[in-house]
Amino acid sequence: MDTTVDFSPYRQDGKLYGFVCVVTGASMPVGQAIIQELAAHGAASIYACDRAATTAGSTYSDLVESVARTAPNTKIIPYPFNVAKEDETLLLIDEVLNAFGRLDVWVCSSGLLGPPSIHETTADDLHKCFEAHSVAPFFALKHVPAAMAKEMRIVTSSSARPEDTAEPPPPPYPNAAPKTQKYGSIIVISSVASTYGGCWGPAFTMAAHAALGVVRAGVAVLKGSNVRINCISPGQIDVGVDLHGMDTRGMASQFPPASLQEKEAQEKIIGLERAGRPQEVARVAGFLASGFSSYVTGANLVVDGGASIMNPMTIPI
Repeated sequence: MDTTVDFSPYRQDGKLYGFVCVVTGASMPVGQAIIQELAAHGAASIYACDRAATTAGSTYSDLVESVARTAPNTKIIPYPFNVAKEDETLLLIDEVLNAFGRLDVWVCSSGLLGPPSIHETTADDLHKCFEAHSVAPFFALKHVPAAMAKEMRIVTSSSARPEDTAEPPPPPYPNAAPKTQKYGSIIVISSVASTYGGCWGPAFTMAAHAALGVVRAGVAVLKGSNVRINCISPGQIDVGVDLHGMDTRGMASQFPPASLQEKEAQEKIIGLERAGRPQEVARVAGFLASGFSSYVTGANLVVDGGASIMNPMTIPI
């Protein structure tokens, strides 16, 4: 697909100018970094989705205030959303189209580590991991492309034609832009566990593999739609959680060992000798959302500082 001028990544007003986006897992550091990245490049509106999303919570009020300072024309909408519910996916799509008339980017950023061993893993643990990692992208693949195919013209009173009066367009909003062609990008945030075993427990590894399976299956599903689907597989990312003393809260089974945060360990197993930052994952998402990646689909972009090359037994966090 050759993008028209309104989708050019070289626009002076931002490579994502006018885009309407959905980001799930928005309460987590990577999800929030992705929201800030999309806003920085001109996105018109971003739905920040999570089960407990509300403007009253400090997590989202801080995010909304931060984006308001750095990208005042981008509207952040905290939206309560269960990624595992198909009806909620359809409701969210309707909400986006009714409010803005277009949908351009959908980022699946929810995730769950699950227990580290098969003996600790229950059927419910397995089910929850698959819901977060692969069922959510499946619902996106199934329902989002039709919404992304909708075009939108910005109609003003001076340019309105008789046929426009029957169904008025959505009202203008900051960073509003016409959508003159089918265009969309579905981005799945998975893990290096999508291609390796032994990164963490079996539930996490199986679900991460399935997430990449959705992306690869999606290439054929999306033929002719001008919608792309890609996967980002981060390695060890510093999300600001200090793992030392985690045992005292009875949560050791849900987190990798604290020793992985030690500088010596990172220098030994990571090519760039440090953990990644959420912003470094977000920049890759910004690339995949934009026209810069217009010929990239079905790809799995590994963002792990070279760790999976040096040592495939990388444990993600």
